[in-house]
Amino acid sequence: MRTNLLLPLAGTTMVALAACEPDASPSVAGPETVIETIGDTTIVRNLSAGVWNGEATLVPELSVGELDGPEEYLFGWIFSFAVDDDLNLYVFDGQAQEVRVFDSLGTYVETLGRPGEGPGEFNRAEVIALLPDGRLVVRDPGNQRLEVFVPGTGKTEQWGYEVGGLHTGLPLYTDVHGRTFVRTSALGRDDIDMHIIVFGPDGTQIDTLLEPSVTYQPPTLLAERFGVSSSGQPTHGATIAFVPFSPALVWTVHPNGHFLTGLSSEYRIDLARDDGVLRIERAAGPVPVHDEERAYERERVVRGMREMDPDWTWDGPPIPEHKPFFYELLAGRDGRIWVRLATEGRPVENEYYDPEDPGSMPMVWEESVRYDVFEPDGTYLGAVVPPDEFSPYVNPVFDGDYVWGVTRDELGVQRVVRFRIVVGGG
Repeated sequence: MRTNLLLPLAGTTMVALAACEPDASPSVAGPETVIETIGDTTIVRNLSAGVWNGEATLVPELSVGELDGPEEYLFGWIFSFAVDDDLNLYVFDGQAQEVRVFDSLGTYVETLGRPGEGPGEFNRAEVIALLPDGRLVVRDPGNQRLEVFVPGTGKTEQWGYEVGGLHTGLPLYTDVHGRTFVRTSALGRDDIDMHIIVFGPDGTQIDTLLEPSVTYQPPTLLAERFGVSSSGQPTHGATIAFVPFSPALVWTVHPNGHFLTGLSSEYRIDLARDDGVLRIERAAGPVPVHDEERAYERERVVRGMREMDPDWTWDGPPIPEHKPFFYELLAGRDGRIWVRLATEGRPVENEYYDPEDPGSMPMVWEESVRYDVFEPDGTYLGAVVPPDEFSPYVNPVFDGDYVWGVTRDELGVQRVVRFRIVVGGG
């Protein structure tokens, strides 16, 4: 069975809103927060600086990972990590192909999994997640299954599924009902669209969902190369790139088991719920793209496309003058909504610059990491600004006043750090 019952499609919702009259007049829930109900959609418009009335920072409380020391604390490449209700930490080292468990004080407890193809073993595993009952789920496309551990017992389960590509690079999702959501494209010989397989708590595949989509498609650029193989057969290659800073549909699975989606051309986010849709809006302006930043991005794309076609010239729309409102939507264990924002770019020296590489550039443009945080009911709390060494590319874990994230120091050492959210420097 394939459905999209959990999906709040933005286009469909907009049509429904246009066809309905408001059920109730807008009400004021806070100093500058307006709530409006239209049909089964609750719209929360946040017009102020937020409950915190200022920026929050992250103060480190605990760090796991070392340059030297016991092997259990030395990480090769952290792919993914998870945290349970007791603040125990589960770190998946993709290089070692194993999960290391640490208690709330950062003390090593046990290792789950190892390379191999048998029960409890991994073959190119890539991401982990925890179920509400404490079981650990590992997505292992190399073995075409989910490997499920019961920590502290040695017990494992294997939930097989058809894999449509060995590596997806996407998170693994679980919800408060004990369901697990796995993204895949392998649903039939002629079916190349991405879908999400839903597993029940016992490992049964209970549903298949369509991946969130909207009618809008980001503009793309195309480079092609035609030639003749050594056997005399015609050959064809192609490279497709998105126009930098173009809006895109962003989505995640919320702990409530529904999709959280947003088209980043507007600051508007839809969270599907059992009783309808919660639409969150925030009054904010887009971040401009500097002229030098735009030139850098254009040159970066041109260099990359000319690796496919040496004569390639720009064949699409220009780079926008403003960035999308956000790059990523994330959900905390507590149901809070975290929005990774686009921020102002700055040029920095490229420490990996290679003058012999035509694709390498001496300067690169970077953006600071910044999140907007909303309560599950859509109330805007404020912005969180992590430290410079904080990486958003290994999905952080958020829970109440805590944030866990991966950092990397000047020697390249990765650590998982537990931070406490501090508002106003207090």
